[in-house]
Amino acid sequence: MTGTSVPSASVRRPGIGRGSRFLILRPRGGRTKRGVVRMQDETVTCVVSEQCHLPCTFPPAPNSSVRWFRQDVLMPAGAFPATVEDGNATLVLGEAGLKDRGTYRCHVRSARGEHDARVVLKVEAVFCPDTFVAPVRGLTLEVSRLSGYEEMKCTVRDVFPPPRVTWATEPPTFEDLRPVTRMLADKRGLYTADSKLRVLKGQPEIIYICKVSTSYGGPTWTSSLRQRAITGKEGRDLTIPCFAPPYLNGPTLRWSFSNGEDPTYILTYDSRSGRTVSAPSWDRHVELDGFRVPFGDGSLRLMAPQRARHEGTYSCVFAMPYNTHTERSDVAIHAPDASRGVSQTSHWWIVGLVAAVAALALVAMVVYLKLRGNTAKGSSRDVEEETELNSVKDPPSTHFPVRCNSQSALS
Repeated sequence: MTGTSVPSASVRRPGIGRGSRFLILRPRGGRTKRGVVRMQDETVTCVVSEQCHLPCTFPPAPNSSVRWFRQDVLMPAGAFPATVEDGNATLVLGEAGLKDRGTYRCHVRSARGEHDARVVLKVEAVFCPDTFVAPVRGLTLEVSRLSGYEEMKCTVRDVFPPPRVTWATEPPTFEDLRPVTRMLADKRGLYTADSKLRVLKGQPEIIYICKVSTSYGGPTWTSSLRQRAITGKEGRDLTIPCFAPPYLNGPTLRWSFSNGEDPTYILTYDSRSGRTVSAPSWDRHVELDGFRVPFGDGSLRLMAPQRARHEGTYSCVFAMPYNTHTERSDVAIHAPDASRGVSQTSHWWIVGLVAAVAALALVAMVVYLKLRGNTAKGSSRDVEEETELNSVKDPPSTHFPVRCNSQSALS
């Protein structure tokens, strides 16, 4: 809903049921005796459980202070901006309820004077012909491990009639998706739809898409989620990817970080203004290319990350009316010293093993050569001894003729 004023007319919010309207009467004001510009009362009609805007506009002036009153009681400062400069001090109610009905007053004080505006708020339920309707006002998609395995959980609350929940993946998969959807009604007759889909194996970066539609012709709400794991080194820049689906045109972008505690805000990007606003604690550690975001690339550059401060889960959310896309990256940062020590230890262990094997091989070779040498020497000595023995046993034979001389013998 916007704070645009039209004379005695209804401004229908796109996609809401027939009875949803935002009625604003054009203000006509004048200056009082005290110099305060007082505008004519405006009447705003909002829908139960929907976001509601109570307009308060005035001539822009620097450092204008704003105070809102409900039934002439000052509202908490956190409910509205304390100072504004663009002439718009609109009060936004997150979820309007019947208890919010009443008269509100906006009081602005600036260098140009004082401005006073009254808004009468009416809150109604949405009715279709012969049918009560509680429209879808939000959709959540998250990862759950309560069932003992990883699954996607899509939830929509406080709606009537019961919505229709469907699942899809991007890219499409040939596997049969078998979600389990439960519809529970409370004592008011409003339904809570809880649908779960088991995560597909072997497809780590697939996009899971949950769609919720209604039977009375309201808008189709879509929420999608992709998760991945990334590893980086300490002190070395790391890019955390984030890409919007093609069906999201001109979304806003928000980055957050969590290391087991509540998520902390990093930055936001507004596609309408092209402006990036980051938390002071992250200014020097992250960088976003604003020229790429309108084309669906919201990747975040993490500069010189430190393991103790920057290891954890990074989430980027592209959002526009009725559509959100979330990418969740679990980032692990390895310390370079530890990895170098491990690599050096592994290196020297291998070198030592090779050296030991080489030494054993060398010793074995020396022993082998020595044994072979002794064997060769023993063989040559045996040959020599055998030769000498043969020389003694078998002297060269000399044949002398023996003549028998009987006469000489007798004499």
